[in-house]
Amino acid sequence: MKRPLSLFGLTLFLIACVDTTGISPNSSKQPKGNPQSIVLVTEYADLECPACRTAHTAIVKPLLEKYGTQVRFDFRHFPLRSLHRYTMDLAEVAECAADQGKFWEYVDTAFEKQPDLKTGSAQFWGEELVADTHLFSRCTRSHIKKDAIMADYDAGIAMGVQGTPTFFVNGKQTPATVDDLSAAIEGQLKGATQRL
Repeated sequence: MKRPLSLFGLTLFLIACVDTTGISPNSSKQPKGNPQSIVLVTEYADLECPACRTAHTAIVKPLLEKYGTQVRFDFRHFPLRSLHRYTMDLAEVAECAADQGKFWEYVDTAFEKQPDLKTGSAQFWGEELVADTHLFSRCTRSHIKKDAIMADYDAGIAMGVQGTPTFFVNGKQTPATVDDLSAAIEGQLKGATQRL
């Protein structure tokens, strides 16, 4: 009984010993599109979720092509930990990549390579994108981004998110189709124009 406890204690000690100098626990991911837009599209997604992968290609990319200069698009983590083994690894790596301005590149890579996901993949894909692999590695080993990821998750729960992907347009949940999201965006843009 003593041995497992001591191994557990050693593991906790080693995790606590990761140098976090220069690493923020806060998310540094930036929205896509127009950061000044009054129309906010928010997606709650899990980077290991196959439906999110499909939505990224079939919904998110077309919407950003059509409305990229007119909307602000925000990605929020909603890790389905009971279903997806690597979801937290992917989210933490994405957040550490964001510290080096590579959040969206990592999201694209994670969804593109999702069928090849295995132990170590999340880290490897991130290392291929970032310039400072030492800083990146310290960030991922420290798990310093976990609270920021769980804050996204908690915000989703508070908004009624029950699965992924889930989309909101200016805070109103909208069905995950290009047509429904486009109609909601157009309505918000039209309403903003009329108020001017």
